[in-house]
Amino acid sequence: MKKQIYILVVIVAFTCSMCNTSKKEDVVTTKKTSVPEKEDQHSSMTASDSLKLVNHQIEIKGEVEFPLQLNIDSLQKMKVATISNFKITGQNGEIKKNDKTSKGVLLKDILEKAKIIQNGHKDRNFYIVARASDNYKATFSWAEIFNNSTGENTYVLFEENGKPIKNGEMVLICKNDIKTGPRHVYWLKSIEVYRVK
Repeated sequence: MKKQIYILVVIVAFTCSMCNTSKKEDVVTTKKTSVPEKEDQHSSMTASDSLKLVNHQIEIKGEVEFPLQLNIDSLQKMKVATISNFKITGQNGEIKKNDKTSKGVLLKDILEKAKIIQNGHKDRNFYIVARASDNYKATFSWAEIFNNSTGENTYVLFEENGKPIKNGEMVLICKNDIKTGPRHVYWLKSIEVYRVK
């Protein structure tokens, strides 16, 4: 009987030690993952690291008939708008950047060129994700872009103050947000269209 109890105690002790080991491994793995602490901010990094995130084209993909690869030249061939006096404001209202003039193309025009796959006139349950190279994301609903003033105020920019953009060649902005920083996506990599399920 004593021998059976001893074996049982050894098995329980071994099992407990294995559970603690796997928990420690999970903690180590979690610590190694480099995810920004706040999802509403681009990751902070040095200027040289920032250059690694620059994209020379953006991909329009997802629920679209015509997936696109757009660069500055292809954007310049579309209907280009000039935006004056645009300020990037943070969550606390602080002005982080002030562009006197910018040039870009409406996101709405880009999506119309890619043509969202709709099954009839009333099929509008889509959302659009603007994704940066560091995985920062800004999200818009179909209604915001196609049935709201946001659609006339959301741009993919390729020029700021008469010069190429420093933080990535193309940037997405939404002019009519109260705080424009959260949906200011530099290092723009893709515009993705998804159906709400």
